[in-house]
Amino acid sequence: MPWWYAVAERDHELQNPTSEDKIRLLGERLRLGPESRVLDVASGKCGPALVLAAAFGCRIVAVERSPEFVAAARERVHAAGLGERIEIHEADGSEFPLGREGFDAALCLGASFVWNGLDATLEALTPAVRPGGHVVVGEPYWRRWPLPTGVADDGFVPLGETAARLDAAGLEVVTIIASSEDDWDTYESLHWRAVTEWLHENPGDADAEDFRRRHAEYRAHYLTVQRELLGWAIFAGRRP
Repeated sequence: MPWWYAVAERDHELQNPTSEDKIRLLGERLRLGPESRVLDVASGKCGPALVLAAAFGCRIVAVERSPEFVAAARERVHAAGLGERIEIHEADGSEFPLGREGFDAALCLGASFVWNGLDATLEALTPAVRPGGHVVVGEPYWRRWPLPTGVADDGFVPLGETAARLDAAGLEVVTIIASSEDDWDTYESLHWRAVTEWLHENPGDADAEDFRRRHAEYRAHYLTVQRELLGWAIFAGRRP
């Protein structure tokens, strides 16, 4: 079975609703430089890692469990000539030995499901960062609260409560970088195009009907609920 996201995100340079400019802004706000060591868990095709390594010369340990994304990441890193800066591990982030205080920043962008939620993600990443370093998460949040009747919260909370979870983990929130509607539209539209093209290319595939159903449901949900109500932001918390 073709893995859904391997198909849907085949054209994504960044696999979250953000931009290269905002990833560079994150690097500036973290004060990254050639001596910085960065951990990126659930690194996908190494989109943020490539941007940060190229812009700031930092060294990055990227951890990704999907073999499709790991293969794409290795090709992209090689093509960019950044093999000495980005070290890729094919592994489940929840099982990867993170060590203690070995990184200046630990990132998990849009993938707190690795540890089954934001609180557990912060608990896992904080010990890996040196004092004065940063834990960085990309997380959805609700722009309106309470939600309209019939809209499930999916475990997300408003912006302030999301930041408060970093505070509760002992991290001082020092910056947020929120996605725009254009960021969201680009991220979602690339899904639509990729899946539509895949369905035309593979009309007889055993999974085509399931992909067609999911594609229609996800697109309708984005257009009728998600685009108006759901935000996404990168939160950076400093470890005291």
